[in-house]
Amino acid sequence: MNEKKNLTAGISTASLYPKELEKAFRIICEAGVLNTEIFVNTDCELRGAVFDEMMSIKRQNGTNVRAIHPFTCGIETIMLYSEYSRRLPDFFDYYRQYFEYAQKFEAEFFILHGAKMPMKISRKENFERYLQLSEIAKPYGVTVLQENVERCESRHLDFLKEMKDNLGDNANFVLDTKQALRSGEDPTNVVKSLGKNIRHIHFSDSGKKGDCLFYKDGEYDNEGLFFALLETGNKITLMIETYRDFDDPLYENKLTENYFLVKNDLDNFCDTL
Repeated sequence: MNEKKNLTAGISTASLYPKELEKAFRIICEAGVLNTEIFVNTDCELRGAVFDEMMSIKRQNGTNVRAIHPFTCGIETIMLYSEYSRRLPDFFDYYRQYFEYAQKFEAEFFILHGAKMPMKISRKENFERYLQLSEIAKPYGVTVLQENVERCESRHLDFLKEMKDNLGDNANFVLDTKQALRSGEDPTNVVKSLGKNIRHIHFSDSGKKGDCLFYKDGEYDNEGLFFALLETGNKITLMIETYRDFDDPLYENKLTENYFLVKNDLDNFCDTL
């Protein structure tokens, strides 16, 4: 059945932070990683020499950019979700450049953290503003994904479910497995609860050593997670997003090796179904 090939792996450039973006992107692409997510770290990376180098690296290696993550996620609370509505047009104008950037990289998804707690506006207004941003992104071929983030309103599964109930198919989500665990939520249960509205994964393992581990360094039931993701029917990339271990000189090699481990296990898992 075709859906057996719906799960694949990738690496987010965030996993190599604070290495400069184009250097992180080159490491990932030249290692043979097929899918990546670009975490833009500052404004100048959206254009000029850095952009040109990024585009050259992508073309040379044939890498698929699945998603764009903005460094301005920290101001989304005061710009998109505050009671001061005059900020909205300015916010929308600034975020259009991200959507243009995503379009140039042929990236399908854009990551939104959303409002930090406590929120100054109602959930209904929150959902309406997400929908406004999503409509602005559509002409660029970009889908805005609400991420579950421990410090934000989106940490709560009931918030995500209410968003889905209010917006239906217009609500789209990226699940961050470590952020779910930090919020007291089980990642597999989040997938089962949100179903086809889950479109993308920020992936890491968890267990006795922590909640942001390389795959197979933890004890989480990842096979159960894989099966739940297949059940959504979506084509989903499990984008490895770990935090750089500065005490480990082999971190970069381990990161790219872990990608192939995830990819191969996903292929084998799907082929057995």
